[in-house]
Amino acid sequence: MLFLLSPAKTLDYASPVPDLPHTLPAFLEDSARLIEVLRRKSPQQLATLMEISDPLAALNAARYQDWTPKFTARNARQAILAFDGDVYDGLQARQLQPADLEWAQQHLCMLSGLYGVLRPLDWMQPYRLEMGTALKVGATANLYQYWGSRIAEHLNGLLAADKTPVVVNLASQEYFKAVDRKALRARVIDCVFEEWKPGGWKIVSFSAKKARGLMARYAIMKRVETPRKLENFNLEGYAFDPAASHAERLVFRRRMAA
Repeated sequence: MLFLLSPAKTLDYASPVPDLPHTLPAFLEDSARLIEVLRRKSPQQLATLMEISDPLAALNAARYQDWTPKFTARNARQAILAFDGDVYDGLQARQLQPADLEWAQQHLCMLSGLYGVLRPLDWMQPYRLEMGTALKVGATANLYQYWGSRIAEHLNGLLAADKTPVVVNLASQEYFKAVDRKALRARVIDCVFEEWKPGGWKIVSFSAKKARGLMARYAIMKRVETPRKLENFNLEGYAFDPAASHAERLVFRRRMAA
């Protein structure tokens, strides 16, 4: 069983990194091709393309220029420690033990506009490139076309040893769209996190993002390898609601204290 997460826009390359093993991303040649296209764009063009501020565009233009196919401890760090956002606030990767990270390496993947798929211990150089970006590369008009079926085929390879392969989607819609469902040879389970609000149950963006990280953390700590065991998830007040769920959509709900 594989758990999929989105990346984060915010990165942490300042905090000390513990002494951990590392691996390299699977699609480095594809990443290098994207970098070459991005390097040819001015900060102003990047600001328009990516709908970001001028300072962010300048920062990322510099990142693209600095990017190199040679990854080192000076220019890269493990992806699970580099991403820093709502999802990763829930995941709390720095509190995981080496054995937990080793398990995560086999069962967790992060989708990425630049790297395609990242495992937790894959070294990653800093970047920003959202999957929904309409970046033209050769004959492809955007990143969904650029990655095509390769991400799904890579996930198939990671799941090849499973008799009944399952992908647990904890990624956003923007990122999971990069997984070609026709090419993916696995059952997909979506996890939905809702809160009670006046008028009914609602998905609250910030809370749902953190909950995806919490679910990933729960799976790592409990070594969850079957869909049924996901139903026991109970962190930060969430509980499984069987009446609102079905086999491919597990709904977890909580009522916040007034």
